[in-house]
Amino acid sequence: MTFKSSAVTHVGMVRKVNQDSYAERSDIGVWAVADGMGGHEAGEVASATVTDAIKNLSPQGSFEATVQAVEQSIMTANQQLLEQAATYDSQRVPGSTVVALVIDGDKGALVWAGDSRIYRRRNQEVSLMTRDHSHVQDLVEQGVILEDEAESHPMANVITRAIGISEPLELESMLIEVWPGDQFLLCSDGLSRLVTIPELESMMANKDSEEVTQSLLHTALVRGARDNVTLICVKGSADGDKDAENDESTVIQPSPDKDDFNFDFD
Repeated sequence: MTFKSSAVTHVGMVRKVNQDSYAERSDIGVWAVADGMGGHEAGEVASATVTDAIKNLSPQGSFEATVQAVEQSIMTANQQLLEQAATYDSQRVPGSTVVALVIDGDKGALVWAGDSRIYRRRNQEVSLMTRDHSHVQDLVEQGVILEDEAESHPMANVITRAIGISEPLELESMLIEVWPGDQFLLCSDGLSRLVTIPELESMMANKDSEEVTQSLLHTALVRGARDNVTLICVKGSADGDKDAENDESTVIQPSPDKDDFNFDFD
């Protein structure tokens, strides 16, 4: 299979700084989105530290080695951010979410920490593949609140895992089977808070990767985009499909502030 991807990042309609970052390494089958936090330049530095580590990966020779390299690069970024934290005051601790996708043929892996997400579209249906590491997700799973109440909950911004916050870092990972025609969407919560799964099913249907990213970005901006918006669409096709021969990357206004997030260190 061949994979075509398109990425876009936008500061949104309210923030002054874009603290999101992404890594698009179609050449080695790796894609990642990071959503920085900490206020001012701290979040921007944090997300860039994570994605730069992934951007700098060299070819590994096997799927298993690539997954391990991605995980190790995130661990290294975590250590770097912990060391940098000493130079910031306690109100601006640099941290970042991360969600990464690794694909090699029919094998795939998801690696993440925080509430950035990966969705998969297969046979006209979109599924959320990752579980948010957030306080409200814990409450939903405990039956304390309904899923529909999560977005408006006063602690909706509290995440329970992030890069640069603690050692050791606890990453979650999942191995998946990849089918021809599978379409993946990696995104920060600046997008996922604004669109529903039925809307994703509609907007990801019968479109190439760039059309998907532009359509979703437009929707986020029309709906106010109070946060930074970053997304990558990755689409697989059978070898020889002209639509998947070349990778494309579209970046719109990569201007960086994401307001300080609340943290749950438990």
